[in-house]
Amino acid sequence: MHLRLISWFFIILNFMEYIGSQNASRGRRHRRMHPNVSQGCQGGCATCSDYNGCLSCKPRLFFVLERIGMKQIGVCLSSCPSGYYGTRYPDINKCTKCKADCDTCFNKNFCTKCKSGFYLHLGKCLDNCPEGLEANNHTMECVSIVHCEASEWSAWSPCMKKGKTCGFKRGTETRVREITQHPSAKGNLCPPTSETRKCTVQRKKCQKGERGKKGRERKRKKLNKEESKEPIPDNKGLEPSRETPEQRENKDKQQQKKRKIQDKAQKSVSVSTVH
Repeated sequence: MHLRLISWFFIILNFMEYIGSQNASRGRRHRRMHPNVSQGCQGGCATCSDYNGCLSCKPRLFFVLERIGMKQIGVCLSSCPSGYYGTRYPDINKCTKCKADCDTCFNKNFCTKCKSGFYLHLGKCLDNCPEGLEANNHTMECVSIVHCEASEWSAWSPCMKKGKTCGFKRGTETRVREITQHPSAKGNLCPPTSETRKCTVQRKKCQKGERGKKGRERKRKKLNKEESKEPIPDNKGLEPSRETPEQRENKDKQQQKKRKIQDKAQKSVSVSTVH
């Protein structure tokens, strides 16, 4: 009786092991043939799901999760999109999102471009640039402060006064220099680019072509004065202007008066000869 119970126990135990092995193999077949997992994927996916997109990628492609609404879809790309950096592992190539203040990055610790409001310095995104540097609002980077630089002074110009180099004893001379490097926003300002100082020379008479501005003005005034003194042209030989009737009448009266005077003079001469 005791032996019969033991034999029945082993029979039941073997049956349970058989049932368990059948369930396990059925579960494996069920996972392989699950309707949500497909072996014929497109777009670079090695394996994919109708609900989650790519589950794994073909060699050399990067796996990245893209958010669409409330769910994330797996995508396989040849390179990581902006805002992500790629890392290659033995079993998968993965795209990882950059830090919150970083727009593009090389890895999680080295940013190549910052988001608006931050300045890039040595791979970091900063609110304010360190001491000794200044913010470049065009490139959004921390750059070195540039100070103004100027060339050497030129030689002094000839001693001059009112635009000429003669006709005086004391004048001024000038020298100049050029700006070779303009400063940045926080750089030192540029120095003056010209200097003037007083000078003394031996007085010499100006030649005809060396007269200054005042000399030329005096010459012009003299010519204008001479032109104003020129005689008024004689109108003899020109056709007389037309006379009005009143003018002709006055002229005739004057001629009659003149004849009377001449006749009177002739009579007095004849009387004197008779006597």
